[in-house]
Amino acid sequence: MNSISKIIKDKLIEIWKIADGMARGKTLDGIEYVAEEMDHIFGILVLGSFVGLPSPPMQISLDLMPLMERELMLMMEKVDTAHEPISDLFSELDID
Repeated sequence: MNSISKIIKDKLIEIWKIADGMARGKTLDGIEYVAEEMDHIFGILVLGSFVGLPSPPMQISLDLMPLMERELMLMMEKVDTAHEPISDLFSELDID
């Protein structure tokens, strides 16, 4: 009787660990998505003048420019491939 309860307990603990790992993974994916979207919103707020949105004062934009290096590089890459959908597809698939 004791061994059966130990087996059931071990199985329940194993199921609990699997469910916990799945929940943590989903939570991490959600946090990463929110952080990426916040980066995009930050980029639009700082670099909004490129798309016709009102921009923040120049001093604030210049102070934030070092933080925007990745977004600027991404924007310039998108501008380069904007008129060539095949090259955009290859850049998304990382084909050399």
